[in-house]
Amino acid sequence: MTSVSRPGDEVSIQVRFDDNRLLPLLYGEHDKHLARFEHRLGVSLINRGNFLTIAGPSDAVETARSAMDRLYRQISGGRSVEAADIDAAMRMAEGGLDLPAGQEPSIQTRKKHILPRSPQQARYIEAMARDELVFGLGPAGTGKTYLAVAAAVAMLLGGKVDRIVLSRPAVEAGERLGFLPGDMREKVDPYLRPLYDALNDTMAPDQVARRIETGEIEIAPLAFMRGRTLANAFVILDEAQNTTPMQMKMALTRLGENSRMVVTGDLTQIDLPPGQPSGLRDALETVEGLPGIGQVTFTDADVVRHPLVARIVRAYAARAAARSGSGGA
Repeated sequence: MTSVSRPGDEVSIQVRFDDNRLLPLLYGEHDKHLARFEHRLGVSLINRGNFLTIAGPSDAVETARSAMDRLYRQISGGRSVEAADIDAAMRMAEGGLDLPAGQEPSIQTRKKHILPRSPQQARYIEAMARDELVFGLGPAGTGKTYLAVAAAVAMLLGGKVDRIVLSRPAVEAGERLGFLPGDMREKVDPYLRPLYDALNDTMAPDQVARRIETGEIEIAPLAFMRGRTLANAFVILDEAQNTTPMQMKMALTRLGENSRMVVTGDLTQIDLPPGQPSGLRDALETVEGLPGIGQVTFTDADVVRHPLVARIVRAYAARAAARSGSGGA
């Protein structure tokens, strides 16, 4: 229930919440969650009883109202609210994605229930559920790899696939790992650590270790996929911008019966030798328009890590654009 007044471009609305016992969780200790809204959106929030007055520019007020409603539904459903949830609610509201409770795409594993934290994350989750091959593109910190691993874990635990195959091109070592000390696992682990981290966040570590031992989860450099057919599997190729066209073709043609593949990468972070084309860019051009393939592109607006990461991404993009505009000088 809201009441609205519109003096010029400014808007003031009053929102009523049904259960004021939930409001301390919604507003945060010493109203710190409200302060976060005010700082980011430039609105004024005043709470009295179970009423919240939101005042400011009309677009910002509507964003705050929609985000508050989302957070209230989240708390009503028994889930807590933290700073990251507040930022996510604002991103979702700004992107115009305000689905009813229980209808937004999500990923459920035994360890956690994962909700999208940006509209593009929601589209990414939907694409991974719908399409057999999905390309997730964009800068670091947007959840490309994490959500792909979570989707793979959910499908494995749900019996929809028999195994997970996680791979990265070990480009830092040129896929020539023999000169590194230790056995093969010790040689490749540093390049695959982000995949282990995502697994351990979505599945109990002892389960991860056991399933790696049984082969239900395989983590290996891209070169190890050559000559194989991966059936009944959820395959993730991470950091794919660092594949060559031949490596990418090899990876994409590994897909077997009842399998899905997610390919992630950032075309602004190519570490290949100068003059070597990226297999990811080549693949996107090659398969464009083919049915059964999804593509979701993230931007700096979708960065869900520390807010500073988004500002860093924007700064690098601005400098690259300036250099391009000046002819690379």
